[in-house]
Amino acid sequence: MKVEQLYTSCLSEMAYYICSNGEAAIIDPLRETEPYIRLAEADGVKIKYVFLTHFHADFVSGHVDLANKTGANIVYGPNAETDFDFHKGQDGELFKIGDVSLKLLHTPGHTMESSSYLLIDKNGSKPYVFTGDCLFIGDVGRPDLAVKSDLSENDLAGLLYDSLRNKIMPLPDDIIVYPAHGAGSACGKNMSKETFDTLGHQKATNYALRADMTKKEFINEVITGLVHPPQYFPKNVQMNKSVNAKIDDIIHRGTTPLDVNTFKALSQQGDVLVIDTRSKQSYTDDGTIPGAWYIGVDGNFAPWVGTLIIDINQKIIFIADDELRVNEIVTRFSRVGYDNTLGYLAGGFTAWREAGFAVDKINSETAANFAKKFKDGTIPDAIDVRRDSEYLSQHVEGLTNFPLDTIHQNIEKLDPNKNYHLHCASGYRSLITASILQAHGIKNVTDIRGGFNDLKETDLVLTNYVCPTTLL
Repeated sequence: MKVEQLYTSCLSEMAYYICSNGEAAIIDPLRETEPYIRLAEADGVKIKYVFLTHFHADFVSGHVDLANKTGANIVYGPNAETDFDFHKGQDGELFKIGDVSLKLLHTPGHTMESSSYLLIDKNGSKPYVFTGDCLFIGDVGRPDLAVKSDLSENDLAGLLYDSLRNKIMPLPDDIIVYPAHGAGSACGKNMSKETFDTLGHQKATNYALRADMTKKEFINEVITGLVHPPQYFPKNVQMNKSVNAKIDDIIHRGTTPLDVNTFKALSQQGDVLVIDTRSKQSYTDDGTIPGAWYIGVDGNFAPWVGTLIIDINQKIIFIADDELRVNEIVTRFSRVGYDNTLGYLAGGFTAWREAGFAVDKINSETAANFAKKFKDGTIPDAIDVRRDSEYLSQHVEGLTNFPLDTIHQNIEKLDPNKNYHLHCASGYRSLITASILQAHGIKNVTDIRGGFNDLKETDLVLTNYVCPTTLL
């Protein structure tokens, strides 16, 4: 028997590969299929099942493509309804994979079809439970993503309480909990950076598994502090219920090299968005194509794509630092459902500059220089683009909060005639913000390099309080 956790850091997502005696199963696969096929080929096994713990909101799964390529059966739990053929598992149903079995435990609460899978080995031992978004390490799944007319988040939180107490907590304390997400995912509030743990340790440390917690206390605890989910979440849920474009076709089209003249012509079409995926240094030092948005591939690329690009069918062309990463970039767009990539700039930004085309550039300032000017009163318009919770925790006194998450709802509150200095935590989100502001006609923007991490090392006054100065 082999059990392998496949962690994808930019999505804080964990898929799982299980094989035993010639057969394999995949739990919660990402959009791309080749990694799972290669694992099975290397072990000389056939993928028999593709299990989904629930309809994921934060990424598009490749279960249909994977099933079509391998002949595997797709399995969801009770209450699931889809546009494709699948096996609707029942609570307690056993699925044989070689010498081991997975037992479906219906654990509604995060969603109604939400199910966990208990691994039972050939000796009858229960070494692992794959909990999806029912139980995380340090947290539990948020109960507000599957709210419907007949179900409130309180109702779902109550169901989650029952699922945890009746299905998960009675399992052996030494069983390993393998969740679907870790720290950084928007599917929970306060997940640990650890990607697995024993159930016994979680009972001792996870607030939601406190033995003497009443259902009312649990509901209040779980629903308190929830922030609005990213706008792409319900779109990804719908895609996971549907038959989507084949991943191979998406990658084939999206990795089309576009010569500089073709790229320029496309970039000037109103229905095409240019995304600059290069490093922060390349973007800052070299500038970019007028109108391009910066979302660097080495940051939390896919979640920010999904949060900021409102139209999931948006036509996209992109700039890359390294043409060897083009396939990866198209794949990462598709993981959150942005399947309409048309190609990339052949020859990179060098080709654009050599053609003599116009370049937009973001102004840049060190934290130390900004601090001196801000104290002198020569910089009146400075904004903090971190999330409001980060701002409330600690911020530079006198700076207003303008979270990147809500930029589209609030951009009209900025004055295009002002020169805005802006920062995030380390400089990634501030460049994204600056690029979107420039694309919307707010041309005088200056990025504070190093962000709040560097500002804390200056002599600026830091403060935290409950009622922030805010542009929202």
